[in-house]
Amino acid sequence: MIKKLASHVKQYKLSAFLTPICAAGEVVMEVLIPIAMAQLINEGISKQDMSALVKYGLLMMGLALVSLFFGVACAHLASHASSGFGANLRDAMYENVQRFSFSNIDKFSSAGLVTRMTTDVMNIQNTFQMITRIAVRSPLSLIFSLVAAIILSPKLSLIFLAAIVVLGISLSFIIRAASKLFSQVFKKYDALNASVQENVGAIRVVKAFVREEYETEKFKKASHGVYSLFVKAEKIIALNGPVMNLVVYAVTILLAWFGAHLVVEYNPDLGLGMNVGDLSAMFNYVMRILMNLMMLSMIFVSLTMSAAAGKRIVEVLDEEPDLTNPENPVTDVPDGSIDFSDVYFTYHAEGSGDDILEGINLHIDSGETIGIIGGTGSGKTSLVNLISRLYDVKSGCVRVGGIDVREYDMVALREQVAVVLQKNTLFSGTVLENLRWGKADATLEECQEVCRAACADEFISRMPEGYDSRVEQDGANFSGGQKQRLCIARAMLKRPQVLILDDSTSAVDTATDAKIRRAFADYIPGTTKIIIAQRVASVENADRIIVMDDGRIAAFDSHEKLMETCEIYREIYETQTSGSGDFDETDSDHDVEAYDPQKAAQASRPVPPPPPFPQGKPVSKEVRKA
Repeated sequence: MIKKLASHVKQYKLSAFLTPICAAGEVVMEVLIPIAMAQLINEGISKQDMSALVKYGLLMMGLALVSLFFGVACAHLASHASSGFGANLRDAMYENVQRFSFSNIDKFSSAGLVTRMTTDVMNIQNTFQMITRIAVRSPLSLIFSLVAAIILSPKLSLIFLAAIVVLGISLSFIIRAASKLFSQVFKKYDALNASVQENVGAIRVVKAFVREEYETEKFKKASHGVYSLFVKAEKIIALNGPVMNLVVYAVTILLAWFGAHLVVEYNPDLGLGMNVGDLSAMFNYVMRILMNLMMLSMIFVSLTMSAAAGKRIVEVLDEEPDLTNPENPVTDVPDGSIDFSDVYFTYHAEGSGDDILEGINLHIDSGETIGIIGGTGSGKTSLVNLISRLYDVKSGCVRVGGIDVREYDMVALREQVAVVLQKNTLFSGTVLENLRWGKADATLEECQEVCRAACADEFISRMPEGYDSRVEQDGANFSGGQKQRLCIARAMLKRPQVLILDDSTSAVDTATDAKIRRAFADYIPGTTKIIIAQRVASVENADRIIVMDDGRIAAFDSHEKLMETCEIYREIYETQTSGSGDFDETDSDHDVEAYDPQKAAQASRPVPPPPPFPQGKPVSKEVRKA
């Protein structure tokens, strides 16, 4: 773990190397100051020698200034190295997370990844600064002070050695007890972050259902879990203070008692006792030794906390993405044809658990428009996720352009398989910046054209700043239908070989939905279009329609053939159209305008969605699922 973390110091190695050198220089100066002070007392004050006072006074001042220089340099270098080290760790983790597949992210959870990149990295960063500075300074200061004390009085120095043994034993017990609790704290942090993310992300739902009180109580429980563990850990660590004070006071009293006797017995001719200056230096050293012991105890506590954080960080750094490029990947997608050959798929690792898709076999020609309809949980989204290789099959094979998707470079494949997901996501920035996710170098004219095709230009043009209008986080200042149209425009801008729309027009009225579908034929005629929908109206004009049922393909044919041969499809169609306005003459194909860039911005009269089922008519289980 240490080797893995240390490899991310990188360009800050020089600062990390110079920090302990400056710390050592600072310690040497601080250890020499008491010796100079002892000489000032013995040679200057005791003998009333003014020249000795000036000499040793200036020496002490010089040593203090040099110590100050080393201290400032040490602090600056340590901050530079630790901050850079923390930044490198975050960059490395974030870069690796970007390579993760969905299953990798599910393993850690988004809240857990946030905690690791913030709280855990901050703990490691602080500990790194402590190691390069205090962890070098304190042991050196302790050793040098102890050596100087032994030189001054070997007998009195035995008091220090006894104190070190007592503190070492107590500290080992404290650290052992606290380390277990700190390991648990970070797991509680994950739960706390998850609660915050979920609540903030769904704040409109929380307010709509008046669940603020419930969410507040849930957060308090998560927060109390962190609080309880920290209190237990801090109670144990707090014992370090009383033990340290007890040892400091005991050593001071013993030093004063035995030191006073040695001063009284002082006889330089016979080599007995010690003078006042040396005793003063001993008192200085005793405080320095004991304070450094206290600092070392805090370093051990910090290392205990950081060990748990370091393990969590290394887990993310060492995690290998489930999906990787082959050795010699294919970078060109020839066309938009799609083939599924005896495909089985499960979301669980190593193929465990129930299959989401079973025995899928189908062929889609390039340029076809394919509809997918089926009940909730029937496997519609899972099916299309395999096309862009967001997941890998358990067995079987998925081909795009006649080539197994596992043979493609994933970036090249996903550039040509555009997906408008069920959850429409916009990013903070401007409308234009969001559109250019589809094509980074797209001109304003290209963006306007694609927005007219997606019926998005009509509301963008009404905004005060047009395409430079601000998009709030997650598109909070746009309606569901507006977000859907912007996401469709963003995907169309890529002009991909395959365009997948996962229930992406559910928030727009049927007339706008029809216009968008008509625009597909004019704007991206050669693109294979796969449309997942709950409304039959959204897919009935497709070349062919896949009817999904419980992870299998129940039928795959045109609307007319399915009406004749597929009972599930026929019942869904009749359920949605009986007594509704969905298929009123105003919405029929001959009344839907062909896509015209000049007229596409004009909005049509919204048509209310149909009731889910006609009253008084028995409905089959399959239709209810749909």
